[in-house]
Amino acid sequence: MKRISLIFMTCIVFLGCKKKDSPHSPEKALLTAPAKNSECTPVQTTTGTSNVVRFSWQVADYTDLYELRVTNLNTGTVQTKSTSSTVETLSLEKGIAFSWVVVSKNSQTTTTATSDSWFFYNPGSQTTYTPFPAEIVAPKSGSTIIKDINNEVTLDWEGTDIDGDIESYEIYFSTENPPETLIATLNANTTEQKVSVASNTVYYWRVVTKDAAGNSSDTGTFDFRCH
Repeated sequence: MKRISLIFMTCIVFLGCKKKDSPHSPEKALLTAPAKNSECTPVQTTTGTSNVVRFSWQVADYTDLYELRVTNLNTGTVQTKSTSSTVETLSLEKGIAFSWVVVSKNSQTTTTATSDSWFFYNPGSQTTYTPFPAEIVAPKSGSTIIKDINNEVTLDWEGTDIDGDIESYEIYFSTENPPETLIATLNANTTEQKVSVASNTVYYWRVVTKDAAGNSSDTGTFDFRCH
């Protein structure tokens, strides 16, 4: 009888001391609308200068709150809204390109997850569109890269324009921030550029996209370290 009681008490102590499972980190939301690199369809025109745009995304696991972040690509101004839903609206200036992301949050942890970033245009009276900033494929900003046997690294990006009239890419590359040295001007069909690098050095680069109407967009500065 004493032995059974001892086993019973041991089980109680063991279960009482067992650590609770760590909370799950929220998963990344998958964006749905406005579609990537598109002109959105507003749900309402609020004034002569603004449209109401609806945003939607898929449910992210282990998430109880979403933060919608929409950035005006002309000014860098960021508008945010928090919601427990997967649909939200914002009033945005007409005729402007924007980027948007959704940040997934969980009240049980400080860890968050950020969706991919998508570009879109809020339509206005414009007859020509500025290209979206080129999307950097590689090297990712802040990454460490191993150079090839020729002491080179390949810069890789993608360009998109609603008009489909991209004419060229200007590639700026330097050890100085921001990079002001133009190393190449490439046609619309070329989205890679090899550059010579040295070990243990940080490099900065950016891509300026130009179209047939004289419009241009800038990626902003990206950096990487060469191993």
